Amino acid sequence: MEMVIDFPGGARVDAHFGSFTVMTDQPPMGGGTNSAPTPFATFLASIGTCAGIYVLGFCRQRGLSAEGIRLVQNLQVNPMSGLVGKVLLDIQVPPTFPEKYKEALIRSASQCAVKKHFEHPPQFEITASTSVEAVSA
Repeated sequence: MEMVIDFPGGARVDAHFGSFTVMTDQPPMGGGTNSAPTPFATFLASIGTCAGIYVLGFCRQRGLSAEGIRLVQNLQVNPMSGLVGKVLLDIQVPPTFPEKYKEALIRSASQCAVKKHFEHPPQFEITASTSVEAVSA
């Protein structure tokens, strides 16, 4: 999948793919206007929402209502590096959720593709080239 990243103004950096645009910005202290989440917050949201898709799919496959279910994500940051050391996901279910499905629900959320990419990270290759649009502008 190709994504085109552009700079629409200020500290905004947007990603375009298919028919979608994911907008990001920085807080005022970072030179932005806080008009959208930061790129890192968007990245973190992808973890919880990916797990959420698996939880929703689990419920749908079994005819269980997803009403009242939510995922709460917290982070443990390594104080030495400032990097995320652990992601904590708590699947909160209503009292009526069948106890017999809780462990399977956790296993289902663990199948999240974003999480799997953490376990087997991709290699990165970053290059710089001159675009035709930049030359003709």
